[in-house]
Amino acid sequence: MSVRLKRTVALAAAIASAMALTACGGSKIGATAAPSTSTSHAPCGTVNIADNPWVGYEADLAVVQYVLTNKLGCTVKTQNLTEEVSWQGFASGTIDVILENWGHDDLKKKYIDQQNVAVEMGETGNKGIIGWYVPPWLAKAHPDITDWNNLNKYATNFKTSETGSKGQFLDGDPSYVTNDESLVKNLGLNFKVEYAGSEDALIQAFKTAEAQKTWMIGYFYEPQWFLSEVPLVHISLPAYTPGCDADPKTIKCDYQPYDLDKIARKAFVDSGSPAVSFIKNFNWTNDDQNSVALDISNKVTDAAAAKKWVDAHPAIVAAWLKTS
Repeated sequence: MSVRLKRTVALAAAIASAMALTACGGSKIGATAAPSTSTSHAPCGTVNIADNPWVGYEADLAVVQYVLTNKLGCTVKTQNLTEEVSWQGFASGTIDVILENWGHDDLKKKYIDQQNVAVEMGETGNKGIIGWYVPPWLAKAHPDITDWNNLNKYATNFKTSETGSKGQFLDGDPSYVTNDESLVKNLGLNFKVEYAGSEDALIQAFKTAEAQKTWMIGYFYEPQWFLSEVPLVHISLPAYTPGCDADPKTIKCDYQPYDLDKIARKAFVDSGSPAVSFIKNFNWTNDDQNSVALDISNKVTDAAAAKKWVDAHPAIVAAWLKTS
């Protein structure tokens, strides 16, 4: 999830290999589902959609794939990729759509402005908030901890065997773009950034910290279904102002709030597929996304979670499918 996902540093050969492997599959809800027999739309063909590693994106993908497959007769293929590698797919022709983009002005400049292989497809309707959070019990027990100026006062309470005398600051998936190591250094905080390894592991760590009343501070974001279960409390960092994060090495401000958007391969947009109009129209709220993501997190299949939401919101889906 910009500043949402940590840029994956990989050799070009490794990236190419990864994309070749994932191109064979990765679909969660029936990538080769039988096309609809409806004749009210032009042939849709195949739509290749990136699947980025967080459950909110999975909720977007579940609903978009369900509608494309069942309403427009498309064949949908998904690829499990990190954000930056997804953008590379616009140039190689292996990715048609990224459904939830968190900023990435540098990638927009490269692939939209310079290479002219991608275009913006409008906002998703979701509002993205990234930041530092603590479990509710901790904020209630120590109200001043929500001000970053007071974090060093409590730092040793967060220490682990891995962090020595420093407090642990927990990040999630290593592929997420974060400013946390620079913020810790530039704000003079006595913490060390560690990685939980995945979104699920990060959620479990916060869940355990709240249940067992243990000390924890870490990176988190909205929209996210987990916040309706455990209302994490946001830490106030120095306020974000435009340009304050221009140099990752010297950054001292909070994360930029995002109006999340969609990006598509230019050749796909120019193809005449009815999928293009639908994806451009796709727009919903944080609550909508969280409701589908919560079902998925509760082990409902992606297809079933998507069908439940689509069946409950026919007017919204009809608006997405309008071509004029």
